Amino acid sequence: MSKSLPKRSEDYSLWYNELVKRAGLAENSPVRGCMVIKPYGYAIWEKMQRVLDDMFKRTGHTNAYFPLFIPKSFFSKEASHVEGFAKECAVITHYRLKNAEDGSGVVVDPDAKLEEELIVRPTSETVIWNTYKGWVQSYRDLPLLINQWANVVRWEMRTRLFLRTAEFLWQEGHTAHATAEEAIAETEQMLDVYADFAENFMAVPVVKGIKTPNERFAGALETYCIESLMQDGKALQTGTSHFLGQNFAKAFDVKFATKEGGLEYVWGTSWGVSTRLMGALIMAHSDDEGLVLPPKLAPIQVVIIPIFFNDAQLQQISEKAKQIKKALEAKGISVKFDDRDTQKPGWKFAEYELQGVPVRIAIGARDLENGTVEVARRDTKEKAAYPLENIENKVEELLEAIQTNIYQKAFKFREENTTKVDSYDEFKQVLDTKGGFVLAHWDGTSETEERIKEETKATIRCIALDTQPEEGTCMVTGKPSARRVYFARAY
Repeated sequence: MSKSLPKRSEDYSLWYNELVKRAGLAENSPVRGCMVIKPYGYAIWEKMQRVLDDMFKRTGHTNAYFPLFIPKSFFSKEASHVEGFAKECAVITHYRLKNAEDGSGVVVDPDAKLEEELIVRPTSETVIWNTYKGWVQSYRDLPLLINQWANVVRWEMRTRLFLRTAEFLWQEGHTAHATAEEAIAETEQMLDVYADFAENFMAVPVVKGIKTPNERFAGALETYCIESLMQDGKALQTGTSHFLGQNFAKAFDVKFATKEGGLEYVWGTSWGVSTRLMGALIMAHSDDEGLVLPPKLAPIQVVIIPIFFNDAQLQQISEKAKQIKKALEAKGISVKFDDRDTQKPGWKFAEYELQGVPVRIAIGARDLENGTVEVARRDTKEKAAYPLENIENKVEELLEAIQTNIYQKAFKFREENTTKVDSYDEFKQVLDTKGGFVLAHWDGTSETEERIKEETKATIRCIALDTQPEEGTCMVTGKPSARRVYFARAY
């Protein structure tokens, strides 16, 4: 606690890494590129899971679980899918170890080679669609609305805690429908669910849009996404929802008998968010003193810290603190009463500030005499004396205000860092000096998109769904363009 965090303005990457570790969210593991999610970090992820899981179930989805291992042959059935993931796959070739004859340790048993290699799932489309073949026979079996909470492995070479790791946690929805229209409606509905969660729980404003063909999910006809902006001016893809068409249904022969007696391939979707959301939560709101958590996702929403000089004072203060705690918990607010005598109040203040606890209540002997407590909010660092009477109502209102303020601050930042440009030179200048989202005209070709990426390291984040047609010319080629698209350098 004695060493301050690096400054965001001086080294954003170092600030992020140190914050993740010091706030007790995660740490690197002995396995290269993998992380250990610590209890406090996992508590935030659990809150995210609960909210999202409820949202999925309200839209008619149910949870299931599918194998971690996928036969290699499954990946050969959908050509664009295997091409998209081939370089990231971890492959299992043997199923047994044995002691080395020279006593040096264990070695792979050469006699235990698998007849067919297994892939540790990078995503589950192949194994799930192979399963759906047995589940779907008739139109009566549709729609099939399944979600899975799982871990996946994508063999990343450059990793960063939460943002990009070789193994990460996520949910993946996989649905089958009788018509293209139903599948597209599902894809769009789940994008709206993700946007709702990001904005109303994470307090992160997002841009909803579709990806260009270059950025599309491998095997999809259309990829919808939500894009958010971090405090260093880089974009982060926060969630995706894919319209798969009939590609996987044809690859795995998933057909259904129609009402009219015909036989047709089903239409599919897949959609997912991962522990990358944790990275977004940290980078969108936190400051040089530590985490700033939106109350709706904070494991501890209120911490109560007693200020005392002897055991008699502590006993008296504790009685009142426990009454406050009980009243707040009756409102559904999560509260921690920290009466440890091993640390001084100032140390505790810094600890909970680092952990991003939204509200801190300090209560001492003088406060009891005055019938008040000191209440500090994490987002603005403002402190005020609150009357003890009906304090639970005041704190409840304060938490709502904090949630709103955190979102509004992030929204204002995004608006101030979204720039329209008309020339390629201006585009490059904005990227280098300001960053953020850059709205520019593009001629719609993959060649121009790739050129911009190579020359500037900026990618088209999305073609926003709410973007109005605007006739113009491509900033690079001068060819006609129907609308502006969102560019940014990204994680």
